[in-house]
Amino acid sequence: MERQIRVKNARIRYAVKRTSSVKSPSLRVYRNGRFVVLAPLSMRYEKIQEFLRSKADWLLEQYRFFRRFQGRLLFTTSKDAYLNYKEEARAFVKNRLDFYKKIYRVSPNQVRIKNHKVTWGSCSENGNLNFNYKLLFLPRRLANYLVVHELCHLREFNHSPKFWKLVEQTFPDYHQLEQELRYRY
Repeated sequence: MERQIRVKNARIRYAVKRTSSVKSPSLRVYRNGRFVVLAPLSMRYEKIQEFLRSKADWLLEQYRFFRRFQGRLLFTTSKDAYLNYKEEARAFVKNRLDFYKKIYRVSPNQVRIKNHKVTWGSCSENGNLNFNYKLLFLPRRLANYLVVHELCHLREFNHSPKFWKLVEQTFPDYHQLEQELRYRY
């Protein structure tokens, strides 16, 4: 059943999915702009509303982002969409790399824009960086995080504590950003 909550003059629709597999509530937004609260079976509706109010700023940011694309499917993997947005994505990535590579003192060998179905980015052992063109449709903070994440792999080619320390220099809240990205595909 769909419900609504008012956040700063916006009425945001959301669904509640009750499950025994969670102990505390969490909020997901899907690529069609649909909000879903995962809640424990025993959680009262008032507590769910309280949880949503605590996430009001984030909820409003996501709502506004997805309203820009109302009526259009986001993150399509069609060849036409890829060809239409590839160069715009390349320009964005180049701009962000130029900024962040000065901070991290690294430079990629090659940068490619791809049409991946399940990956946001990757780094090869040869120092090549690949980015999904769909990062163009993410909130800027998430897109910037992806660029930094892959750039840091040029110094630490793994996900070790040293790698995360590098990422943390620019994005101390990288845990939260990683979590947001999981629900964006």
